[in-house]
Amino acid sequence: MARKPWFPLLLALVLFGAGFALKALWIAGVVVLAVWLLGFVMRSVGAGGKRGRWYRW
Repeated sequence: MARKPWFPLLLALVLFGAGFALKALWIAGVVVLAVWLLGFVMRSVGAGGKRGRWYRW
């Protein structure tokens, strides 16, 4: 199988896209973790002095 002249460019584009997506997923994960930790720390105190759930489900 002969390699095409555009193969390295295609490979570079795919790897760049995968790297960008992975970086974006890391950033989204850190943001979700920060929101979760803030919700866990800042939950309200219910009746009887117990901390209630900070989520609705």
